[in-house]
Amino acid sequence: MTLLRHVAIFVSTLFAMSPAFAASVGQPAPAFSVVDSAGKTHALADYKGKIVVLEWSNPECPFVKKHYSSGNIPKQQTEATGAGVIWLTVNSAGVGKEGHVDGMAADAFVASYHAKPTAYLIDTDGKVGRAYGAKTTPHLFVIDDKGVLRYDGGIDSIASTDKDDLAKATQYVPQVIGEIKSGKAVSVSTSEPYGCSVKYGS
Repeated sequence: MTLLRHVAIFVSTLFAMSPAFAASVGQPAPAFSVVDSAGKTHALADYKGKIVVLEWSNPECPFVKKHYSSGNIPKQQTEATGAGVIWLTVNSAGVGKEGHVDGMAADAFVASYHAKPTAYLIDTDGKVGRAYGAKTTPHLFVIDDKGVLRYDGGIDSIASTDKDDLAKATQYVPQVIGEIKSGKAVSVSTSEPYGCSVKYGS
């Protein structure tokens, strides 16, 4: 076998293994099945026909704290779920890593900010995070009612921990949800996520 052939096989294998190629806007969202803070299993297939928001979170991250303590994420969760959207908060921190939580700690976090996700998913092995290529906390994904990934990126357009920036920033998730519901093309389907890096385990 030629060297070129070896290289081609290596590159093809690398692309197949890379999570960056698993989730792609405009393509079916990667399937998953993971337990929540109460031990209940949630699968993406359970929400066929629903818009689904995936929000990566780390209770210790200052960027996450900004969007929770200001009420920004809880407000978006409340409005989205009130309109029939499924909002799943996901924690992919490995055991012993910053931000890792068990079910009790996850529920305490949600309660402390009066947050309203549909469920808080405990992705300790990082399978869901890696499938979607989740990089930061927060990092948001929106899946439409046909199971197609329609948004991958930051929560808003201003990367900072300053609450005063919220009023000036474009909040992407409500915008995407509104466009999907109205049958419009998604005007911003990708953006650069910002925040703390997801602390995956080994």
